Amino acid sequence: MLSENLRTELVSAVRVAARERILPRFRALAPGDVHTKSGPADLVTRADTEAEAQITAAIRAVWPEAEVLGEEAVAADHALRARMGAAEWAVVIDPVDGTWNFAKGLPLFGSMVSVLHHGQPVWGMLYDPVSDDWIEAGDGAATVFARASDRHPVRTSDEARAPRLNGYVPLGLFARDTRLRLSQDMVAFARATSLRCACHEYRMLAQGSVEFLLSGPVPHPWDHAAGALCVVRAGGVVRFLDGTPYDANRRKGVLLAAASPAVWDDLAGRFAYLA
Repeated sequence: MLSENLRTELVSAVRVAARERILPRFRALAPGDVHTKSGPADLVTRADTEAEAQITAAIRAVWPEAEVLGEEAVAADHALRARMGAAEWAVVIDPVDGTWNFAKGLPLFGSMVSVLHHGQPVWGMLYDPVSDDWIEAGDGAATVFARASDRHPVRTSDEARAPRLNGYVPLGLFARDTRLRLSQDMVAFARATSLRCACHEYRMLAQGSVEFLLSGPVPHPWDHAAGALCVVRAGGVVRFLDGTPYDANRRKGVLLAAASPAVWDDLAGRFAYLA
């Protein structure tokens, strides 16, 4: 388990970088501050790269034994991806999750940091820079909502009736021939949408505001490791659709996070064709 001092340092590194590198760029990006990666909707901004560099340096200063790897570092050198799961201890950073929202001026983005032990998440933080609050979970500890002044535990929803379920489905991450069937399946639920920000989707699930979320077919650790732990420690279930638990080493497979075992079982049956 991580020491309290180390957890405090991790939280501080994220909060300071948000204050110094992310928020000053929000709605203040110059045209040259935004670039594309894999496609026109996959963006990276100056805030992403500067925040990742600052968080990485801060964590390495207090925990030199750990591998510290961020989304943008992996985008620049794909060989780094394997080190996330292979290292005894790895800190995985998504400096600005929901970059598309951030770049378009929508205040729905976050920072996600997880600690992996041999590829398994043992600590996670889902941070909202705008509100300066976060969801946090540690191995063996309940998930909490936290801010500078207080902390309190959160729990997933106890709703299990399909017509009353709310959730998130990232249609745009699936192949076009799959989207029609997925769209048709959504009529069984109260509402299914997407925030284009895994950080806030996992926050909503962990706090009991929605009952499920699907990943795309390529579940990057920076998008899911912290959120998966937070949901499980809040009472939920996170597994790949073939039934295997979350593992940061896994490169392909649709991840289903649900508020309870009953909801997971129901939805895994409905979405079995995605496995």
